[in-house]
Amino acid sequence: MKYRNDREGSPISQLGYGCMRFTKKGTSIDYEKAQHEVMLAVESGVNYFDTAYIYTGSEALMGRIFEENKIRDKVKIATKLPQYLTKTQKKIDKIFEEELSRLRTDYIDYYLMHMFTDIIEWERLLDIGIEDWIRRHKADGSIRNIGFSYHGGTEMFLKVLDAYDWDFCQIQYNYMDETSQAGRKGLQAAAAKGIPVIIMEPLRGGKLVNLPDKAKHFLKESGTGYTPAELALRWLWDQQEVTCVLSGMNSEAMVRENVRIASEADAGCMTAADHELIGRIKSIIKEREKVGCTGCGYCMPCPHGVDIPGNFYYYNLMYLEKKFHSRVEFAQNMALKKEPGFADKCVACGACEKHCPQHLPIIELLKKADKALRPLPFKAGIGVARKFMRM
Repeated sequence: MKYRNDREGSPISQLGYGCMRFTKKGTSIDYEKAQHEVMLAVESGVNYFDTAYIYTGSEALMGRIFEENKIRDKVKIATKLPQYLTKTQKKIDKIFEEELSRLRTDYIDYYLMHMFTDIIEWERLLDIGIEDWIRRHKADGSIRNIGFSYHGGTEMFLKVLDAYDWDFCQIQYNYMDETSQAGRKGLQAAAAKGIPVIIMEPLRGGKLVNLPDKAKHFLKESGTGYTPAELALRWLWDQQEVTCVLSGMNSEAMVRENVRIASEADAGCMTAADHELIGRIKSIIKEREKVGCTGCGYCMPCPHGVDIPGNFYYYNLMYLEKKFHSRVEFAQNMALKKEPGFADKCVACGACEKHCPQHLPIIELLKKADKALRPLPFKAGIGVARKFMRM
């Protein structure tokens, strides 16, 4: 296993264990199977384990495994505060104490504000005294490092990044999300500030494993011997700014294979031919896109607040992946911003079309994108969610 360091120089295994997708036995997690897989990972050098308050049964399972196998001092626990469920410090205290109890520990190595999409979520926490809360828990040792996980666009990520002296952060990042979400720009901005970056969704929930047949054939014919998963993981570890890549491993074979790759891959491991291979596979995947938007941003800012690249990204995603999943991701990552850039804000001024290098008919495409992304049931659901989140 190879390791990369946190801000204090403590080694983190570059392969981390994502603890959300353990095998179920009936309605509960299969404890014996999960314990075997976790212990295999620990014995193979994995020391970073990522769970969350809302991952049903996960914190309690991890606490039991770590206690019964007497390995708490060998692992680094990351868990999360569901900031979207908190309105008072009293509620935060209640959740945090419950997490310590579930995990059977008196400290959390890496504690995250869960699922930021907008700076307004951090500002709400500031209003209820989160900075004093963090100071208190870092002072008594119950929290060793404080960070946040993020699901939104690049520019808002940069605002959150600059809003506090974070110890680490967690972003969705893979070769298909290179210019979306926090993206490479966000990754490099965090690294420039000396902030370790934990990667989630390295395989886009399995989408980069289940490639189109044409892409699978091209990969096989490349002669690299890489599986789709190995290619995606190597692309991440090739970047020195990446600290740790999370994998939701739920089989012994998956643990062994990911450990093997993590023991071989390192910064600079990708050849020029490997990068060309990635580019070709991305092109094959994108053949199903509806809009030839590259996400360059030349059309921005829209004078009326439309997030043009964001709408096109999720519109394309509907035809690359399942439509329902893509709409949910759109709602989660874009629609819950303080000022969502919905396409219906477009007044057809045409300013964007004058600057588009691809000469796209943006005005007409935005109408189609909005109709596809926000059918009536989703419009209603987004409205309810925004009220719940106090947008």
